[in-house]
Amino acid sequence: VKTSQGTTSEIIPYTPVHTFESFKINDTLKKNILSKGYTSPTPIQDQTIPHILEGKDVIGVANTGTGKTAAFLIPLIEIVSKDRNKKVIIVTPTRELAMQIRDEFIYFARGLGIYCALIMGGANMYRQKQDLFRNPNFVIGTPGRLKDLIQQRALNLSSFGIVVLDEVDQMVDIGFLNDIKYFVSLLNSNRQSLFFSATVEAKVKGVLSSFVKNPITVSVKKQDMLVNIKHDIVKVVDKYKKIEQLHDLLNKKDFEKVLIFGRTKWGVQKLSEELVKRGFSAEAIHGDKRQSQRQRSLDRFKSNQIKILLATDVASRGLDIDDVSHVINYDQPESYEIYIHRIGRTGRLDKPGNAITFVG
Repeated sequence: VKTSQGTTSEIIPYTPVHTFESFKINDTLKKNILSKGYTSPTPIQDQTIPHILEGKDVIGVANTGTGKTAAFLIPLIEIVSKDRNKKVIIVTPTRELAMQIRDEFIYFARGLGIYCALIMGGANMYRQKQDLFRNPNFVIGTPGRLKDLIQQRALNLSSFGIVVLDEVDQMVDIGFLNDIKYFVSLLNSNRQSLFFSATVEAKVKGVLSSFVKNPITVSVKKQDMLVNIKHDIVKVVDKYKKIEQLHDLLNKKDFEKVLIFGRTKWGVQKLSEELVKRGFSAEAIHGDKRQSQRQRSLDRFKSNQIKILLATDVASRGLDIDDVSHVINYDQPESYEIYIHRIGRTGRLDKPGNAITFVG
């Protein structure tokens, strides 16, 4: 794979030890996996599923886009299918990611009679309380709304025997560290704990020490500068002509499905409106939009009804979109970690991708 510097790196394909057929899971679950188009396990799936099935605590360190959600959902659905008294809570940083996990759950659990409740802000709390009252086996939620329902005594964390903290580094980044510590303090000590994160920084380690017991650590984190992504920069010589440079890029033939990152909600919205005026099919997602609006734009982008999606970093957390041809950093990211997070939206599952950053 050629990088923008002209050097070449070889991608050595991963050979899984297991197949989905060889995992100790029921036939209905195997059929659902097959019908989703999964042929062989990704590295994180191959290496974590057996340990989770055995009831062990697991720390999974993996980049975004590596099949991490299925790595914990598949074995947990199997565990619950065998013991309907088991309850699983999955905590994740954003509404978008929570909905994606819910959607994957519905697919994998088809025909098994196992149900979930989706608990997140921006949705009807009364309905969520009703969902919890039905005592579902799985609860998938974001920290803010989960905390609200715990404090209203609608949710009792001590009743959950399996807990998943997903994208922990991102939850810490966006200010949920104290909430995570609060949740951990309420959990039953006799539990199975699964912890997934792209990085394990010092703050994250503090959560780990009180969360997992004798964990199996699986790290399939690739080098940060993913070799299947081509990195380029665009030098901005005149800030008033920056939009023209973006316009010219977006008119190029191979810019088929483009995700553009901006720093502020206002800037992302303004840029989206300007691109629409220029004839591009573009929409924006950011914190000032209602959840239903954000989801509608996301669905339209996924189904190729629009070509361009603009996002702030917080709104983009956990986005899982197939075949994004280009990620454009219209505003430079504030840190190297944010850059890695942004570009991870393209080149997913080792497909080729392109990352372009405006500089100057």
